[in-house]
Amino acid sequence: MGMSGGGGVGGLQSEINVTPMVDIMLVLLIIFMVVTPFLQQGITVALPKNMTNPDVDPNIIKESSIVISVPNDGEYYLGKVKVAKEQLAEKVDSMLQKNAKKDEDRIVYIKSGVGVSYGDVVNVINEVRKLGVDKIGLVADKKKGGAAAKPAA
Repeated sequence: MGMSGGGGVGGLQSEINVTPMVDIMLVLLIIFMVVTPFLQQGITVALPKNMTNPDVDPNIIKESSIVISVPNDGEYYLGKVKVAKEQLAEKVDSMLQKNAKKDEDRIVYIKSGVGVSYGDVVNVINEVRKLGVDKIGLVADKKKGGAAAKPAA
């Protein structure tokens, strides 16, 4: 509160002095704008806007499709048959020669369990790529519920 000066007539000022409050708010705004980018962890990635489930590839349910499953670390299945890691490339190659007549049919689908290490999946992808397969499908479960989930901030 300020006193009006001069002439001996004193009284209280009934208006709020907004200028200091605006100055403080602008300084705080600038501080938050400068500090906020440093609070983000990791790399900024543009997330997809459409969070709906993609259409199911009809080729994955065919008997002739090649599906490699990795339910746990170190366990590999080709279709429903358990296969050793060393034999995986050989068996996939024989299936590709038998089932894939055209280049667009040379596609391999890979399913992985939730607890499987990233390295195991990458090793399977590398083995398949060594066979000359460029189309690799990573299979995921459909998202439950009708509404799209919001990405974590």
